[in-house]
Amino acid sequence: MGSAGRRAGAAPIAGHPRSTRRRQAMDSLALILEAFDPVAERSLLDIGCGSGTLARALAARGATVTGIDPNPAAVAAARHAVPTGRFAVAGAEALPFASASFDGAIVLNALHHVPDAPAALAEAARIVRPGAAILVIEPLAEGSYFTALRLIEDEITVRRAAQAALAAAIAAGRFACQRDITFARRESFASVDEFLRRVLAVDPARAEAVRDRRAQIEAILSDVAESDPERGFALVQPLRAQVLRNRP
Repeated sequence: MGSAGRRAGAAPIAGHPRSTRRRQAMDSLALILEAFDPVAERSLLDIGCGSGTLARALAARGATVTGIDPNPAAVAAARHAVPTGRFAVAGAEALPFASASFDGAIVLNALHHVPDAPAALAEAARIVRPGAAILVIEPLAEGSYFTALRLIEDEITVRRAAQAALAAAIAAGRFACQRDITFARRESFASVDEFLRRVLAVDPARAEAVRDRRAQIEAILSDVAESDPERGFALVQPLRAQVLRNRP
């Protein structure tokens, strides 16, 4: 999904307060499968589906998958990847579905890209059935991956805004938070070019910053990346996952 409030200039790299939530060994797909177990035959909405990677994994396990994304090219790729799925070009703030029409919704690495996160959460609550789960997984503004990305696109404001929107929705009683954990995704790369391809696949609009700051990016990677004997180097991105239960 396209991000709002992006800044073209890179700010100096700064630290971020360490999370006080307990870190767990987990990955996003495992969390999703656990939250919606049994996945088979459940009707699930993938909000910010991108090119359909998650939708394909869910469909392979028997879920009835629908996905939305504001990027038409991403939606076309998702349709190709998951012929059995249903996909639409739409923003998270105005979902083109009837109320209470899904068994659950997933917002994976997407809420911080939504211009109006509170509206997106309200829409997610509307389209799932009473008592159904909404799983939100968001990257935090910390970790070596974030540090390297920040030279290309500084997401500190939008990532923190997403967390604030979640906290406000829970505090207001819109959802009950059933589970709240932080875990780390470790991603390995064979080269700087592979890392940059990954970054550009998420948002091609980053191309100018990648071109202009290549030397700085390489310098930061040499400082923060972990050595990976099999691949080259690895970066770590902490993520926060919250299983929100829609109020009946």
